[in-house]
This record gives sequence, C-alpha cells and structure tokens, in this order.
Amino acid sequence: MRFIALFFFVVGLGFSDSMAREFQCTAQINYRQLEGSGFSFLDDLREQVEEYMNNNNWTEDRFELHELIECSIQIIFKESFTLTSFGAQMILNSTRPIYGTMAKTPVLQISDEEWTFNYSQGAPLVFEIERFDGLTSVLDYYAYLMLGYDYDSFSEYGGEQHFQTAKRIQQLAVASNAAGWSTIDVDGRAGIVDQMTSPRLRPLRQVYYQYHIEALDLFTLDQNAAREKVLEILQTMTELYQDQSRQYVFDIFFGTKYKELVGIFEDSDESGQAYDFLADVDPSRLSSYNALIE
Repeated sequence: MRFIALFFFVVGLGFSDSMAREFQCTAQINYRQLEGSGFSFLDDLREQVEEYMNNNNWTEDRFELHELIECSIQIIFKESFTLTSFGAQMILNSTRPIYGTMAKTPVLQISDEEWTFNYSQGAPLVFEIERFDGLTSVLDYYAYLMLGYDYDSFSEYGGEQHFQTAKRIQQLAVASNAAGWSTIDVDGRAGIVDQMTSPRLRPLRQVYYQYHIEALDLFTLDQNAAREKVLEILQTMTELYQDQSRQYVFDIFFGTKYKELVGIFEDSDESGQAYDFLADVDPSRLSSYNALIE
C-alpha cells in the first residue's frame, strides 16, 4: 500500500480503479516579457507539460483517483536567447489532503528563477530519465522532489527512493555542465536534494512527517493536542536550525507552511509560544508572524 495513513481518509469515499499515474497537474505559460511577436507557439507548451506530468509513470505504485498529487507549474519566460532558446522562471506548488476535512495543505512551494532550455514548435517532450535535457530533466527533477516530499508526509522517510532519483538527475545535469545546477549554490536547485538526502538533516524529515501525521491530520479531532504537537515540532526545528543554519530546505518548509502555521495558532492560548519559536527560526517572515501577538 502506498500510504497506510491515507486509508482512514478514504474510508467511506468509495472505490475507483487504480491507475499508473501519480499527478493531477495543471500548467500555465506566460511569455509576455519576451520581445517580439513570434512566440505564440509557446502556448502549446502548456498542454504538453500537463500531459508529460500527468501521463508518465513516475513510480511503480498504483494510485487511486483521490490519491493523485495535485500540483501546478507556472512557467514565466523572462528572455529569449534565440527563437528556440529561453531563460525562464518556474513556480511550483503541490498539495495533499488533510485527514477529516475537505481542505488541502501545501506540501511544496518553490520558485526556480534559473531555468534555461530549448523548445521549438511541435517538439515533443520525451521522458528519458537517463538523458539530460534542459526542459524535461528539470520537470523530472521536480516531479521526484514532489513525490519525495509527498511520501515523506505519509510515512517516515517514505520519500527516500524518490529523493535519490532526483539526486541522480542532479548528478547527470552536473556531469552535462548544465546551467542552473551548481552544487556550490546551496540555495539553488541542486542544493535541495543534496540537503534532503543528507544524513545530518534526516531529523528534519522526521519532523516533517510528524507535522503532517501527528499534528495536522489530527487537528479536527483534538485542536489543543495538535497545537501542542506543533509547538514540540517548532522547538525541534529551532534546535535543528541552530545546528544546521542557512540550509535552504528550512526556508522551503517555512515558505510553504508559514500561513498555515499562523492559522493554527492565531487567537489561541499557545500563540505567544509559537511566535517565539517562529521568530527565532524564520525571522524573514516576522511581519506575518506578528499576527500571533497583536
């Protein structure tokens, strides 16, 4: 079974045929920043990206319809080097359901501003994971990152296999001298999977699992107990942050979850404690956390 914990979420919803696909992904294309009028063919890329993400078999698992990972990919073209060579920004979001509710929680939110690739009119997107391509290899990399984060949220270290696959794609890109994959840039694309596969940061992944299974998924059953668990998690995150400062994955976690964290603690008895932890571990978003003490 893919997610034991998800069993309790789907009881009573009925059954559907399982399928060899993992994503329910939507794409958006924006090329308004490009100079010239010859780029309307880029509109075709939206449908191609959606088909690529939704129709490839990324794992050997069988997903029910309600298990599909909902995600969105926005590609913002920033410059054209030639008529078929581009610099772009990707904005990526993925979610998962919260047990006992109709709500979803953001799992991964990333903005990648250093993406260069070639794309010509009518060119197909071919899934060849062992061959580097500036366009599809980045899609592959983020697909496996989303899988890694999603699986980690349902079982302890459950995403390890997918993070390792993302790391192989990263290594292939580095061997190809591809732009945007520098391992020196710890806050860049390559730094994410290096940190998520680092033994030193395994406690962060454990905390990530606890946040979803032991706090968020139980929030509707016992809000006070869930808040206490999140406080324990924030204390652990603070201790990890002090030991592992300037790790990009911490910023990804809080960049994805900060609004949700404010919502969990706002107008609660624990809001002051939560503010103290969050101010220490995520000072860049202090203006948002001020709502906890106002």
